Amino acid sequence: MTSKRPTILVTNDDGITAPGIQALVEVMKEIGEVVVVAPDSPQSGMGHAITINHPLRLDKVEYHGEVLGYQSSGTPVDCVKLAIDKILHRKPDLLVSGINHGSNSSINVIYSGTMSAAMEGGIEGIPSIGFSLGHYSMDADFGPSKKYVKEISEMVLKHGLPDDTLLNVNIPYLKKGEIKGIKVCRQAIAKWQEEFDERMDPNRRKYYWLTGKFENFDNGEDTDEWALANGYVSVVPVQFDFTAHHAISHLNKWKFNV
Repeated sequence: MTSKRPTILVTNDDGITAPGIQALVEVMKEIGEVVVVAPDSPQSGMGHAITINHPLRLDKVEYHGEVLGYQSSGTPVDCVKLAIDKILHRKPDLLVSGINHGSNSSINVIYSGTMSAAMEGGIEGIPSIGFSLGHYSMDADFGPSKKYVKEISEMVLKHGLPDDTLLNVNIPYLKKGEIKGIKVCRQAIAKWQEEFDERMDPNRRKYYWLTGKFENFDNGEDTDEWALANGYVSVVPVQFDFTAHHAISHLNKWKFNV
């Protein structure tokens, strides 16, 4: 008697042709039956955006031979919604998003289309993981990251995740054998110190380009930023309940006049 292979939904925010998602599909094919639904163009920084003002397109594409693949004109979150409702007609056993070209540690989880796709899976009660590699180049080598992607995915399939929880996994860009291991972490207190570079177009109209630098204000050795800086894969359990529970008692002390 053989056990049925799990159904795994794969998506991303860099687009269906990105090397990162192709590396992710290669790993997931070893674990289960893979269905790919991803944007037809890059959607980085889209956060949890959904499309409501124009129609969505969904086209079947040739993808790794035996893998069922679709590209959508929508956002990463749109892709997850379409996959569940129009392709799978049920929830998959696992949702994996990525592998993102660039880190999604600390505050980046809010802006990330990669993580928002995983978040949408979590909202639907699907065990979900967002994977990111700490290198932005499309020529990045995803080889050393694959064994960590596989191990973490298999652990989630075996043990499940706590209710209303998903995983944010970031992998340092190191050569094979240089990654020290995996650390379960908290999200670091870090943010982008941003400014807009003001420029002038040929018609003498001003336009603005977002620039800035990333700063870590957290000295803790239990954070994702520390783990990545010290050669570890960071695994942060993420929740989509944004309630600041610790602040409720403080607010209840206020004397409202209405």
